[in-house]
Amino acid sequence: MAVRVLSVNTSVAKGTVKKPVERIVLTHTGVKEDAHAGHWNRQVSLLGEESMAKFTAATGRAVVPGEFAENITTSGLALWTTHPLDRFTCGDIELEVTRIGKECHGSSCAIFREVGDCVMPKEGIFCRVLSPGILQAGMELEYHPKMFRVMVITLSDRAASGEYEDRSGPRIGKLARGFFDSHGLHHYLHFALIPDDPHKLKDILNQAKEELIDLVITTGGTGIGPRDFTPDVVRPLLDKEIPGIMERIRMKYGADKPHALVSRSLAGVMGKSLVFTLPGSLRAVNEYFDELSPALLHLFYMLHGLDIH
Repeated sequence: MAVRVLSVNTSVAKGTVKKPVERIVLTHTGVKEDAHAGHWNRQVSLLGEESMAKFTAATGRAVVPGEFAENITTSGLALWTTHPLDRFTCGDIELEVTRIGKECHGSSCAIFREVGDCVMPKEGIFCRVLSPGILQAGMELEYHPKMFRVMVITLSDRAASGEYEDRSGPRIGKLARGFFDSHGLHHYLHFALIPDDPHKLKDILNQAKEELIDLVITTGGTGIGPRDFTPDVVRPLLDKEIPGIMERIRMKYGADKPHALVSRSLAGVMGKSLVFTLPGSLRAVNEYFDELSPALLHLFYMLHGLDIH
C-alpha cells in the first residue's frame, strides 16, 4: 500500500509545533537537526491527514502539517491501524513502527494549550530509522505489515508413522491463529510432524533460527520417558531461557494435579525466535497456551528492543 507524503516538518525544540521544510534527512538517530532525534525508539513521528480531519471535525479547529509536532504528514492510510514492527520503505529508506500514540504532555503541548485536545497521543505513530535517506513532500512510502511466522513442531513416533492422528500440532495452530487474529496481526504458520528423533529436531530448530521464524512451538517429548528429549535438544540452542513462564504453569496446575510437575517444558529465546516446548497432550496444549499467550506480544516487542507497556 502506498502512503503519500504531504509534508515533512522539523523543530529545534520539543513541545513546539514543527514547521514544513523542503526535505528531511533521515539518519540512524532520526531526522537530522530535529529536536526529537536521538538514540531511542521514537525517532520519527508520523500523522495522517485522516486523523487531522477527524480532529477538525470534532473541534472546529483547522490544522496544518506540523502543528501536532509530527515529522511526516501523510495521506492514504489510517496510521493508527498499523502495529509495532510494521515497516515503511521509500527507495533505500526503511522505517520501523515502534509505537502507536504516546502519553499526552497536556499543557506542555502547544495545540493542547490552545484547544484542550490533541490527536497525536491517540493516532500518531512513531518509527525508528533502519535505513537512512532523504524524504520530501510528494514522495510515497510503501507500507509493509509485519508478517509473524510461526513454526509448530510435533514430536511423536506413532503420529509420524501414521499410527494415529496428530491432534496437538493442529490445536496449537488454531490457538496461534486465534491469538494473531485477535490482535489484527498478519501471520503464517508452518507445521512439521517428526518422530522422536533428536537430530531431526535440532535440524528443524537450526533452520527456524536461520530463517528468523518469530515463534517456534513444539509439542511432545517433555516428560521423563526414554524417548522424551525435547528440552534437552532445545536448551543448548537457546541464547536466553525464560524460566518464569513454565514455572508458573507447573505450579498452577501441579497444585491440583501433581503429575503436571513432571513436565520439563521450557521457554526461551533462540536468535530472533521465541521458543516454547509444550507437552504432547491436547489438554496440556490448551492449558499452556492460555498461560503463555498474554505475554506473547510483550515478548515479541522486547525481543526487538521495544519497551512497550
